[in-house]
Parts: sequence; C-alpha cells; structure tokens
Amino acid sequence: MSLKERITGDMTAAMKARDAARLSTLRMVKASVQNREIEKGGELSDEEMTRALQSLVKQRRDSVEQYEKAGRAELAEKERAEIVVIEGYLPRAASAEEIERAVAEAFAETGASSMKEMGAVMKAAQARLAGRNADGRAVSEAVKRKLQ
Repeated sequence: MSLKERITGDMTAAMKARDAARLSTLRMVKASVQNREIEKGGELSDEEMTRALQSLVKQRRDSVEQYEKAGRAELAEKERAEIVVIEGYLPRAASAEEIERAVAEAFAETGASSMKEMGAVMKAAQARLAGRNADGRAVSEAVKRKLQ
C-alpha cells in the first residue's frame, strides 16, 4: 500500500469516526500532494511524498514559532496537533546520536575546518541521513557546534 493510499484510507476512517481535527489535517495533506502532482505532471513516488510531508511539518513548526511569539497559544497547539498527524506518515526520526554520528562522518569526509565549508558538511551529513526523517535545523546546529 502506497503512502497516498494510506492517507486516503485514514481520511475515510477519520470521516467515519467523526474526528474533525484529523480529517482536516489529512485533507490539507491530500490537497498539498495533489498540488505537487499537478506541478510535476504525474504521480509522486513515496520518496517525493515523504519530502512533501517533511515540508508540511517544517511549515507547521515555523508557524508554531510565530504563533508563540505572537502569544497565540491556541493556534500554536492546533499546529502541533497537525504535526503529530503528519509525522505519523513519515519514517522514524533520526535520533540526536545518529545526527551527531552523521555530522562526524561528514567532517571526516570533507575535512572541513571553517564556517565557509558548512554547506559541504551539511550536504554530506544530509546524504548520510537520507531515508530517515532528520530535522535540518538539528543537523545545522550540530555542524555549527563542531565548527566552533
């Protein structure tokens, strides 16, 4: 069963269970996927679907940050609930230890020693974390800690 079929099936289940919050989130996910398919001009692979879902999670995290700065706790909580639903369709998140290990291997590979080389290290670390749900911000912070 593809990721898209799973989302559609879960959407039906949410309708039957009258779970409005989950249904709303799944509809938003499905609409986003359909927009990406239109842009591409064809079906998305599971890998492309995963990237689309990761993008949605990142957008939600940014929104949570903005809502908290503005003192809108109820909106931030709604966004957090959406993140939980979306993350249920993503692969297991990379742990802090896995991120640190990937960054250390990337440093060994690139031989980086200054902030100018951060991009090369980030690229190598992200390549090592491919297939896992690694937060780019966490990877970036780990690279910065090593460079300082």
